[in-house]
Amino acid sequence: MKNINSISLLLILLILISISCNTTEPPSNTTLTLKLEDVSCTEAWITLTTANIQLPAAIMLKQTNQTGGTKTKIINLNTQDSLLYIDSLLPNQTYKFHTTIQSSNQSEVKSNEITVATMDTTSHNFTFETFTFGGTAGSSSLYDVAIINENNIWAVGEIKIADASINGYTTYNAVHWNGSDWELKRINMQSSCNPVTYPPLKAIWAFSENNIAVTSGGSIGWFDGNTNRADCGIRSILTGSINKLWGSSSSDLYAVGNNGNIAHYNGQSWIKIESGTTLGLSDIYENKNGELYACGGNLSTGQGIVLKINSNNTIRKIIDSYYYGSGFESTKMFTENLYGPLVGIWAAENGTVYTVGNLIYRYNKGRWDYAKGIEYNYLDAGGLTGRGFSWEIAGIENNDFIFVGERNTVRYFNGIRAVQIGEPFSYTSEYQWYSVDYKQNTAVTAGKKGGYAAVIIFKR
Repeated sequence: MKNINSISLLLILLILISISCNTTEPPSNTTLTLKLEDVSCTEAWITLTTANIQLPAAIMLKQTNQTGGTKTKIINLNTQDSLLYIDSLLPNQTYKFHTTIQSSNQSEVKSNEITVATMDTTSHNFTFETFTFGGTAGSSSLYDVAIINENNIWAVGEIKIADASINGYTTYNAVHWNGSDWELKRINMQSSCNPVTYPPLKAIWAFSENNIAVTSGGSIGWFDGNTNRADCGIRSILTGSINKLWGSSSSDLYAVGNNGNIAHYNGQSWIKIESGTTLGLSDIYENKNGELYACGGNLSTGQGIVLKINSNNTIRKIIDSYYYGSGFESTKMFTENLYGPLVGIWAAENGTVYTVGNLIYRYNKGRWDYAKGIEYNYLDAGGLTGRGFSWEIAGIENNDFIFVGERNTVRYFNGIRAVQIGEPFSYTSEYQWYSVDYKQNTAVTAGKKGGYAAVIIFKR
């Protein structure tokens, strides 16, 4: 009997020890997996995937730079999978990352190690040349610009040139750069749905030198560089003026405009897309992943909105924005609300989405924040440090883009900071830039200087 009791006691002790070990050590099949999602000059986005882990859990992230220096950070996990955001990195550097989870008795589970190479900064050493048109016969302005190549550039708007005609001037609605000179152009938009022969043009989108879409706001024209073919098919589905065009081809063209208008051309007909908003939409852009975004707002009330247009042409609202005092809740900043109207949108090659207006925001991996390296402190009611209200943004990548706006705002972002290029920024400047296009090492802004239409060509 004594031996039986001893054996029973031994079994109980073994069971208790087993249970105790299971509560202090991670299970043998616990895994941690890291995957690099995105990288900028100073930041990295890394997905951490876990399996068989008891939540909440404390994970240690270890960062090693190329000289062997290390940093560690404790991450408290509440979900099995998490997107890790790492900042304060240096440009053009290589880092290694891995994670570990540790039990109370110091046993350890380690993830795979990943290598992260941060982007290098880019040069803002541009030469530039400024051109103006009109100005003596009434106010002139350019509203949009499209670069086909460095020797083939179009800008559209309204330009009044004084002459001896019955009106005392002739109105042009485009200018064309042939590599050495700008030529004033008149694109004929007259049709059954547009009685005005040479109306001001609001937007342009170029697929190639002989395949260009233009709009006066109420109709579309297919322009081959010399003649224009009117397209009235969009007219019946519009409830407001067209403001911007974007397309991957002439059988995949989108138009956005006032009263929440979105329309899509599939090569045969125009289809109305219900946006779910009555706010005016002012810009649209698609990233290389095929994700299409539009933005807009009301300059008077400060309302704004960002929409995502899905592949089946359904709409998902990404976020709203407001002025303070008109529905904005600062505690919900970046989760439900942004601040102020949003008038320009652009997506970098890696997929990051940027919007401009009062402030400049970015959206990456489902996360909103301020665009890094760009000033946000108000100096007065008119604008921000070193720039005015911004109308449009264009670029190549996270370390290589330009945004333009009021008071001669032409700012280039090189990956860590934004610098003024061209003529100096000034709160009293007459330059107002409404559009910018940027391809390879050529950028062009379009707008006005006082009563003159104006463009700047930048070369790097």
